[in-house]
Amino acid sequence: MPFENSTHGVVTFTLDGLADRAGEYPDICVCGEIYLDVHHFLLGRRPPSSSPDSEQRSSGRGGEENPKGVPLASLSHIRRVYSHPQAFGQTARFQAKYLQPLGIEFIDVSSTSRAAQLAAADPKGESAAIASELAGREAGLDVLARWVEDREDNTTRFFVIRRKETTEGGYPPPEEEGKRYKSLVSFTVPHRQPGALANVLDCFRRRELNLTSINSLPSLVAPFQYLFFVEFEGGREDDHEGRISGVLEDLEKVAERWRWLGSWRRKR
Repeated sequence: MPFENSTHGVVTFTLDGLADRAGEYPDICVCGEIYLDVHHFLLGRRPPSSSPDSEQRSSGRGGEENPKGVPLASLSHIRRVYSHPQAFGQTARFQAKYLQPLGIEFIDVSSTSRAAQLAAADPKGESAAIASELAGREAGLDVLARWVEDREDNTTRFFVIRRKETTEGGYPPPEEEGKRYKSLVSFTVPHRQPGALANVLDCFRRRELNLTSINSLPSLVAPFQYLFFVEFEGGREDDHEGRISGVLEDLEKVAERWRWLGSWRRKR
C-alpha cells in the first residue's frame, strides 16, 4: 500500500484503510516497507499532423534527444487529463506551465493505470493521462512528455501488509538494537482534556523512542476529533530493553484507545 510520497506527502486513502473505523480488518498489520523512485509521463495520442521525430527535436533543451519535463508534441488537442490525486500533486509545476493555460480539465481516478486505460479508450484522442511509461506502453499510448514530476528525487514509500497470524517467526534477526526496526500505532485521545495529545507523545519521549512521523484523520466519533498515527524507531522483535512494551503500557493509561499496527525492518 502506498503510504507517503516525498513530494506530496501522506496517502490519505491508505491512512483511511489503516484507521479501520468499522473494525473490518482487526488481523492486518504492517510487516515491511519499500521505497520506489517514481517518474511520471504525460501519455495520450499525438495529433495527426505531428511528427514524433521533429516534435522531439524542436522541444529539446541544449541538444537533448529526450528532454525531461517538456512536451514532445503539441497538446492543443487535449481536453482532459486523468490521473490519481497523488500523481497530480507530484506534477503540479508541469501542469501549471503546460496544461492549465490550455484550459484542460483534470479528472481524479482510482490509479494511474486506470488513467491510462481511460485515455486509450477515447476515440477522439482528446484525453491524456499522467502515469508511468509502462502503463502507457500497455495501453498503447504515445509519450507526450516524459519525467514530468516536480522533483527528480520523487520517491514513494509503500507498506507491505499481511495478516497477524502469519508473522510469527517471519522477522530477520535484529541488528543495531532499536535502530533497524520501525513500528506504527494509532490512537485517540480525550479531546476535551488539556494536554491530552502531549501526554501520549511524552510516553515516547520518556522511553527514548524517536518518532519518525505523525499523521491524523478525522475519527468520525465527533466532528473535529482525530485519530492519530505515530511511527517510531524500534520494534517488538528488537525490544531487549523493554522500551516498546513499556510505551504500550503507558499508552494504555493515557490514550482513549489505541491499536498496534505492526513492526518491520527499516529500509532507509
